[in-house]
Amino acid sequence: MLSIENMSKLLKFYEKEYKKLLIIPLLLILLAVVQIGYQYNTTGDFLNRGVGLKGGTTITINHVSYSGTEIHDAIIKEFSDADTNIRTQASLGRISGYIVDVDIDTANNQENKEKLIYLLDELYPDTVTNEEGVEEKLYKLGTMGSSLGENFFKQTSIALVIAFLLMGLVVLIYFRTIIPSLAVILSAASDIVITLAIVNLLGMKLSTAGIAGFLLLIGYSVDTDILLTTKVLKTKTGNIMDKVMVAMKTGLKMSITTIFAVIAALMFSLSVEIKQIMTIVLIGLLIDLINTWIQNVGLLRWYLEKKSKKTSKKEHVIKYF
Repeated sequence: MLSIENMSKLLKFYEKEYKKLLIIPLLLILLAVVQIGYQYNTTGDFLNRGVGLKGGTTITINHVSYSGTEIHDAIIKEFSDADTNIRTQASLGRISGYIVDVDIDTANNQENKEKLIYLLDELYPDTVTNEEGVEEKLYKLGTMGSSLGENFFKQTSIALVIAFLLMGLVVLIYFRTIIPSLAVILSAASDIVITLAIVNLLGMKLSTAGIAGFLLLIGYSVDTDILLTTKVLKTKTGNIMDKVMVAMKTGLKMSITTIFAVIAALMFSLSVEIKQIMTIVLIGLLIDLINTWIQNVGLLRWYLEKKSKKTSKKEHVIKYF
């Protein structure tokens, strides 16, 4: 644990060397942009899209005795270029089956569909009786065309951009000063870009739930930035660092409680969609600690100190004349 003496030294360094500390968030943004650019050049897309966002086939296996790995191995053997992902299916808190997403177009390609059905019939020849007493196969095949998946992706991307622009507009209207408002917007944008780069590195395939996670991240990341900016600009008493420290005490409590809530959701939720949302939010919240309390604080202090120097120069000129 940090001693009181070390903590005091750390706070002094944080107070005096804030311009040097700005290198950390700027370096993270640079690395994130490089990663996203590399991702786009190598794959043709800036993120890893799941079946729901690019089209493909979803196989639902309605029995816990199968793990889904059988069809995964069979698909890889038959379709060497196929990209598959196995998820668990939960009911009342228990695993009830498995879902296999595979980027094979069976909506527009009948040959692919027939091959896949043949593989499934060989692997899962048994049948089960449903609630109506009708026998049915152990698996269900769902398809999504590439054009439909592309439309989903475009619509959700537009929703994300519009949400971000509206957030920026509200911030500008509220603070009515360009630099502090842009600092808030930059911090939120940095959270999204860096989080996206980390999600890419983790190999996570984003679904519509993942886009929802980024929408949530916009709201969460802006909260602490608005708290900080409001405290620093609106509070009349105390110097800049006093105001920053007051905002930090409240902001860190907000972030830490949210982080623990997200970790709990990750630990106890069986839903793949919720896990993806919570993972994105958790990464974003951790990155936001750097972007708010180093990047945004640094830019605000830089702006206010320059403004203070200009004001003192004007007062000096007025006194001289």
